[in-house]
Amino acid sequence: MTGINGITLKGMEALPVEVEVEIRGGLFAISIVGMADVAVKESRERVRAALGSLGFNLKGRISVNLAPADIPKEGALLDLPIALGMMKAMGFLNNCPKALYMGELALDGRLRRVRGAVPAAFLARKMNLPLFVPSENAAEVALVKGVNAYCADNLSELVMMLTGEEEPRPLPPAYVPELPADYEPDFADIKGQAQARRAAEIAAAGHHNLLLVGSPGSGKTLIAKAIAGILPPLTDDELVETLLVRSTLGMETKTGRERPFRIVHFTASTVSVCGGGANLKPGEVSLAHRGVLFLDEYTEFKRDLTESLRAPIEDGEIVVSRATGTVKYPARVLLVLAANPCACGYAGDPVIPCKCSSVDIDRYRRKLSGPIMDRIDLQISVPRLTPEELLSINEKGKKPEPSSLIRERVIKARKIQIERWSKYGLTCNAEIPEKLVQKCLLLDDDTRSYLAIMAGKFNLSGRGLTRVMKVSRTIADLDGSENIQRKHIAEAMTYRQIYGRG
Repeated sequence: MTGINGITLKGMEALPVEVEVEIRGGLFAISIVGMADVAVKESRERVRAALGSLGFNLKGRISVNLAPADIPKEGALLDLPIALGMMKAMGFLNNCPKALYMGELALDGRLRRVRGAVPAAFLARKMNLPLFVPSENAAEVALVKGVNAYCADNLSELVMMLTGEEEPRPLPPAYVPELPADYEPDFADIKGQAQARRAAEIAAAGHHNLLLVGSPGSGKTLIAKAIAGILPPLTDDELVETLLVRSTLGMETKTGRERPFRIVHFTASTVSVCGGGANLKPGEVSLAHRGVLFLDEYTEFKRDLTESLRAPIEDGEIVVSRATGTVKYPARVLLVLAANPCACGYAGDPVIPCKCSSVDIDRYRRKLSGPIMDRIDLQISVPRLTPEELLSINEKGKKPEPSSLIRERVIKARKIQIERWSKYGLTCNAEIPEKLVQKCLLLDDDTRSYLAIMAGKFNLSGRGLTRVMKVSRTIADLDGSENIQRKHIAEAMTYRQIYGRG
């Protein structure tokens, strides 16, 4: 009996699996035990055909044990270690080095891409073992620093590496450059809406949540999508965090440092957004980690979905519990919401009259629940411009500021925040915990008294007051000011008063 090391996934964590193979006489049969799912059990035919392409004909009763037996094994990640285990049991790989092996086998012996290569790289680094992966997974594994990894195109090539007939191909450390991206839409395409443009800049600079409320055609969706073009590039640590989520789902590796931008339709299920399911996979809120999660037509979303976003918005992570286990996913997102002011969409519109009664409007606006609104730092009304206003803007001949210039200010402000908060393990103002708000965001007596008056006037909650201070700090960073001033507090307060809520 012999053992080869493979991996399985539990959420975003890679767990080691020892593949034990025993071959006895008798009629040919392959049995796999150890809480293997359907995909693992189907590997019997893939492994048999792949070994047959190398000239290895399996005989006798073959037992494959996946240890530890009490951990569920899923997916095709174990094809390669099962095949190597069988070869070793047959006496062809007696000197197989101790390492982690992962890969799906084609019937002709080719190694196919598998999901979970980045979690496997972290596990290999932790266990101080080499990692062998398919060539299609090489790009993402190479981004993990400190891992000793090798790749192969097919089973034959890998066997020659293990037997010394061919030199192994180590993966050199990779670097993802900041590539110039042509984002659409550009803020230069957005007419008017000065306050909404300013709020979008503040949201991108400090990673603050944003709500846009306005009539159909006012430009809410256009502004939300344009935010992607002004976000700062991912840092090295943030890049690995986003890569970990994408690798867990088997998604392709990105070639640049652009931040994720995920748009969710209101018909989406809670599981698809928050994560879970039979295999405890991450959802949209985790795919948007370190980027933007955009929920258009927010008031049309199901109540249970919107309320399930409370904890991720506040904590930056989401815990998914199912009968098969509990996993934790990252969810540090810039949440952007867009909504109509009423059911017909035209409350307060300068052109089209609203058809809703006051009771209908109040009932509709209650869909924006207080606890969620309390977690939205910037709440903006986006009025629809009249045709005359649009034409007058065009006649002035002054083109709106493009995304490239706004992005320069955002990057400069974000660098200030990283220098300030890096010693605490933080990257932006929105992440500041309560104890640091009280300790580090110091105000002079005049500014403090002004904030106290405004907080009482608009009935701000404790969370609302903290968020006003965080937004004020971001405005000060954009302004190049070392201290939070009264004007920064005043501007931050204007972004908290939509529908009269604090």
